[in-house]
Amino acid sequence: MKLTHLHLPNLVPYSIASTLQETLVAAFLASKPPSTIPQPNPTIITAQFHPTYTCGRREIGTISHSQQAYLRAPGATFAEAMRGGQTTFHGPGQLVAYPVIDLRTHKLRPRDYVCVLEKALIATCGRFGITAMTTENTGVWTSPEDKIAAIGVHMRRNVTSHGVGLNVATELWWFERIVACGLEGKRTTSFEREGIVGKTVEEVGEVFVEEFAREVGVGEIERVELDERGTLNTDP
Repeated sequence: MKLTHLHLPNLVPYSIASTLQETLVAAFLASKPPSTIPQPNPTIITAQFHPTYTCGRREIGTISHSQQAYLRAPGATFAEAMRGGQTTFHGPGQLVAYPVIDLRTHKLRPRDYVCVLEKALIATCGRFGITAMTTENTGVWTSPEDKIAAIGVHMRRNVTSHGVGLNVATELWWFERIVACGLEGKRTTSFEREGIVGKTVEEVGEVFVEEFAREVGVGEIERVELDERGTLNTDP
């Protein structure tokens, strides 16, 4: 078994990654018994988005038009997502990683999956010299007050979607416009704020994919370059 790493280059709209993961989830579901269609490889999408605020599934339909206008005012888009968690920000300088796997294939229970993501994030931070941890709140933190990565997932018949947002060189003022993930009084941090400068989202993404593969027990990674539309890049 290998992990397919689908990399979206440069900055892409949130909708591109969202549509791509929906297609992958549909392929996994189509391979469920009694189907004889082969199951796809476990897959992870990595990307950076144009500035986007997203809300979680429990907030769908509750964000007023005036609130949405406020979020869009600095040049961001707004989208409703089926993931867990509350409103958060995605944008330049942030690694977004969306694993699409069947938990049963990896002998994981749904409640264990968030721990897998946390461990992969903590290990990724550690490889760049950042000591990270979990707290009573979801996500990964550099202190009980400073959150460096958000986690929000969705599962359908044990097939995962959505995932993590890890701040590398994100402009953190975007988070000041919201109560990030619904946590009053907490701060958002990044690699740069923690003193780790000059690292690209792409190189951090490569490390995260390695750590995620290790956590789910996959030894081989196949990287596939996509274009900005989410299709296979066939350029030489």
